[in-house]
Amino acid sequence: MRFAPLHSPTPASAAKAAPDLGALPEWNLADLYSAMDAPEVGADLDHSIAWAQAFADKAKGKLAGLDGRALGALVREYEELQDLLGRLMSFAGLVYSGDTTDPQRAKFYGDVQEKITTASSSLLFFELELNRLDEAALEAAMADEVLGHYRPWILDIRKEKPFQLADDVERLFHEKSVTGRSAWNRLFDDTIASLRFKVRGEELAIEPTLNLLQDTDETRRRDAANAVGETLKANMRTFALITNVLAKDKEISDRWRGFVDVADSRHLSNRVEREVVDALVAAAREAFPRLSHRYYKLKAKWFGKDKLMHWDRNAPLPRAESRVIPWDEARDTVLSAYGDFSGDMASIARGFFDNNWIDAPVRPGKAPGAFAHPTVPSSHPYVLLNYQGKTRDVMTLAHELGHGVHQVLAAPNGALMAPTPLTLAETASVFGEMLTFKKLLARAATPAERKSMLASKVEDMINTVVRQIAFYTFERKVHTARKEGELTADQFCQFWMDVQGESLGPSIELGEGYETYWAYIPHFVHSPFYVYAYAFGDCLVNSLYAVYEKAESGFQDKYFNLLKAGGTRHHSELLAPFGLDAGDPGFWSLGLGVVEGMIAELEAMEAA
Repeated sequence: MRFAPLHSPTPASAAKAAPDLGALPEWNLADLYSAMDAPEVGADLDHSIAWAQAFADKAKGKLAGLDGRALGALVREYEELQDLLGRLMSFAGLVYSGDTTDPQRAKFYGDVQEKITTASSSLLFFELELNRLDEAALEAAMADEVLGHYRPWILDIRKEKPFQLADDVERLFHEKSVTGRSAWNRLFDDTIASLRFKVRGEELAIEPTLNLLQDTDETRRRDAANAVGETLKANMRTFALITNVLAKDKEISDRWRGFVDVADSRHLSNRVEREVVDALVAAAREAFPRLSHRYYKLKAKWFGKDKLMHWDRNAPLPRAESRVIPWDEARDTVLSAYGDFSGDMASIARGFFDNNWIDAPVRPGKAPGAFAHPTVPSSHPYVLLNYQGKTRDVMTLAHELGHGVHQVLAAPNGALMAPTPLTLAETASVFGEMLTFKKLLARAATPAERKSMLASKVEDMINTVVRQIAFYTFERKVHTARKEGELTADQFCQFWMDVQGESLGPSIELGEGYETYWAYIPHFVHSPFYVYAYAFGDCLVNSLYAVYEKAESGFQDKYFNLLKAGGTRHHSELLAPFGLDAGDPGFWSLGLGVVEGMIAELEAMEAA
């Protein structure tokens, strides 16, 4: 990484090459700040605290008497403040994700978080006070073009009005988050990053250990799976405590705010109706036998078994070609797939490679998984990967670049209106994956290669839809039961086994140790009930891609307009130009039918 105070910088062009992968890029965060100890960081932190207090002194208690132009000027200043605070917090978070075990980075992250909380506490009044303005007076004020520009954001935050508390209570909740929810999140991250899993005498971090579950050698997959189970079991008390505390913390907040259902606060933040999510969940669970159960039965047959062990669930197919995909090939594949759809989309994606906005290597202490961080509209997104040269890693690159393209296109809406609800935030990422998959599938030289690729895509879709809906069901069980009292580790494990058995079906044997696997899922800790957004996005994109394949005139323009909207429009309004409606129960069946169709093709290939 290119943080001079941390260690000697390594230019991306000369980044250390992992075996057979080529030179993997490491991101350059200098577009945010040059280093943790850069003078600009301290100056901006001090300035943000002083600016926030000055803003409060100027505006608090005075909004009701302002005309549209004056109120619009305050909203614009508030947006500028949010951009600065977001820049600081984004930089600290990205630095920390590079090595969550480094005490220096951890301290920096914690210190920045505390100061940002201090600054943002001074600003809490603003949205609360805006929401108390008289409806008719606010509507009249928005006739002015300055305030009118922010109409989508104002109408959006007013949806929060029924669940807002008194100013002093909101401030207490906010300030206590540093030593409450955020602290427990950090404990989880530190714990996961520090765990080592002993596989055949070698101690591995979680990311390379999980990667072995896709190894061609069954005994290696088994040993890795057992190591995951043993290590998580040894730390089960910590994970159970973290989950108990965070579930209780959420229950307290929900109760004070008046949310009825355990997931209602997530639905509100996603700007999606509970009935829409319930319809998705019901449709997916009803389809489990036609999707995962059916596919894993077929896969077990390919392996010559009646059942697959849990460590074989994502195993490569027998005799399937397995090769390491160098980074340059992965980059060119994704950019080519994007370019076939839109030259503009490929150009935006190429900027991530050309400008060192991607951090790809696996390193000890680095945050596991992958993400695209939007940072702030005045800068640009960054992508984190743990690239190990598998086909799934290429698809992950396509996925995260989709997020990145979406974030770049939405940025002109500004700090208040660029963020996209999670239900639509997965649209561009999953669409990017589909473009890349179709590109790779078209290159398949033999029926065996096509079969392998189709199977891999089906597994990805099952992991995105079936697995994520099972995760959502698990969370519902946990949060509902937690209302009645603290849960034991055995209860968490039983809930996990129940939902996994239902979702994966009779052809997957969940062996000893698998009951602990819930403990490493970060979404349960960082973003309760986030997971259904993946299934929402996958089914949505399946339907969207079907429209695209019909060569509908103007599809690319409509698609770009959807991405450019950011958080300014509701999902129903954005999908209408494509003739799609997530409120229609048939919508989810249409998306799930795409997965069924691929499984049917695999069955036909088997019968041929």
